[in-house]
Amino acid sequence: MIAYFVVLGITNGDWLARIPALAHGLHLSDGMLGLALLAGPAGSFAVASIAGAFIDRTGSRTPTMAGGAAVALLPVSFGVASSQPALMAGMLAFGIAVGVLDVSMNAQAVQVEQARGRPLMTSFHACYSFGALAGGLIGGAFAWAGVRPAIDFAAVAVPLAVLAILARAWLMPNPESGPLAAAGRPQQAPVTVTTPGSAGGVTSEPAGSDGPDGPEAGSAARPLRRVSPLLVLSLLAFCSLLGEGAADGWSAVYLRDNVGTSAGFAALGFAAFALTMASGRLAGDRLAARFGSMAILRAGGLMAAAGMAVVLITASPPGAVAGFAIYGAGLSCTFPQLITLAGQARPGRPAGAIGIVMGVGYMGLLCGPVLIGGLASAAGLATALILPVALALVIALGAIWAAPRASR
Repeated sequence: MIAYFVVLGITNGDWLARIPALAHGLHLSDGMLGLALLAGPAGSFAVASIAGAFIDRTGSRTPTMAGGAAVALLPVSFGVASSQPALMAGMLAFGIAVGVLDVSMNAQAVQVEQARGRPLMTSFHACYSFGALAGGLIGGAFAWAGVRPAIDFAAVAVPLAVLAILARAWLMPNPESGPLAAAGRPQQAPVTVTTPGSAGGVTSEPAGSDGPDGPEAGSAARPLRRVSPLLVLSLLAFCSLLGEGAADGWSAVYLRDNVGTSAGFAALGFAAFALTMASGRLAGDRLAARFGSMAILRAGGLMAAAGMAVVLITASPPGAVAGFAIYGAGLSCTFPQLITLAGQARPGRPAGAIGIVMGVGYMGLLCGPVLIGGLASAAGLATALILPVALALVIALGAIWAAPRASR
């Protein structure tokens, strides 16, 4: 299971590190390059919900393996592309493969969580984050050695594709072929309401009951149950991925142009963000088991908002880098927790729910560069980066609607 998160991380980190070489080789302007890069998230957005429904019917083992192999191999098409349309076609195919892999491997991760009976999702996503860091170092090493992108991508693709094919043997069995087969399709577990426990943990009550505090507490909670959990989770996923994209694309630009650092120092902003994103996910499962998903979303949103506020307020380069580090730590566990909650919302059909939430999240990746860039052109980048602060606060405030229900 871990192998597929690592495959996606290394592949993404490697080709993203070679974007300058791709742009130079095809003589692309910034605008033409930006248009080409949008093709990937567009493909992922288009296929996510369809893939979820398909995986719920057929199982996630084969789509995970096929998606992993395709994700590993398709960047080779970037390196051999001879024009912008060819590059966009490769990006679109890659985005579709990423969408299939993302939904199927996260559906597998939900199965593993249910089988083990404890939170594991953020640890899986930590493997992706560290894989992306490793992929960035690999791509940087190839670039430093003057190796052409096509050779770089092929050298990385072959072992990762073999790993994706071989790792299928260790995936969880499809429900129809596992222990649940004798009883038919898996039955939806009783829906419960998660409330704060006396020792910092959580207490689960049946969704149809009046709650731990009697009928009055049940009446107060009823309005929350009228809100579709998938609708709220999708909105928060949009906020989370748009916020991640803001740091991915604009941290170095902000440090260079607004804080006045050198190009070399400006790269530390994204490095700090990526490092705390990965490190925070290592601790996420323990925190989720101790405090619950609602507390993770609320604290993470507030921390991310505070971190970006530090970036915008301080005039010190080290202070801005520290702000991006805090921002990454705050966002680190939000998206994995949203995926876990999506799987719990429909325990019998987790892939469909995950596909819906991920599809809207990919829309955040699509809209993010346009929104931030448009605001930066109109009012300056510092003003534009107030948007991620607002979206982080939306995550914190939306936690009460995102995590009131969980499957027992």
